[in-house]
Amino acid sequence: MALGAVAFTAACSSASPQTQSPPPQIPKINPPTSASKVPAMVDRPALPDDCDLVVDADSMNAIIGQEMPGVPQIIIGIKEPSIGRTGKIDCYYGIPAKQGLPAAKIVIGLSTYTDELTARTRVTESVEAERQDGAKITEVDVGKQKGTLVEGKDEQLLIGSLGKSTFVVRSRNNFVPRENLMKILPPLAQRAMTPPV
Repeated sequence: MALGAVAFTAACSSASPQTQSPPPQIPKINPPTSASKVPAMVDRPALPDDCDLVVDADSMNAIIGQEMPGVPQIIIGIKEPSIGRTGKIDCYYGIPAKQGLPAAKIVIGLSTYTDELTARTRVTESVEAERQDGAKITEVDVGKQKGTLVEGKDEQLLIGSLGKSTFVVRSRNNFVPRENLMKILPPLAQRAMTPPV
């Protein structure tokens, strides 16, 4: 009887180190990856002059889930003092060969304004114009910020502001399926408002 108890105790003691050793390794892996994947959106008063500094092709393809055709094209807009705009750029992605800007699948625009109030006002006015045109309007999260998802007949867009900057991400001709809008447009907006390091 005593011998059986000793054997049982020995079996338990030899089994317990095996069950205790794996768990400490798991917490060491998880925290660094979750902390390093959160990009910080910032006001972008100095607009980039290259679409790779807005959303580079590799990031675009990864977020979209497919390789986009063509090379991103940039249009640098002019200042418009009458509305307080101090700068504007538009990046056109996914332009098929031998086609022009209107064939782009995704368009990302960044603009800067004289102050935060003017930037917010421009966003509000744009959203209201889309609402009047019959679009569905929904407030959504873009990173730690808020944005507005606009679902229209011919395109869906995500628009918002941060500081003196505004962003808009357009999915033209329903390129992004409606059920995937929240998986794609907010990450693209977040990336566009996160300068590369």
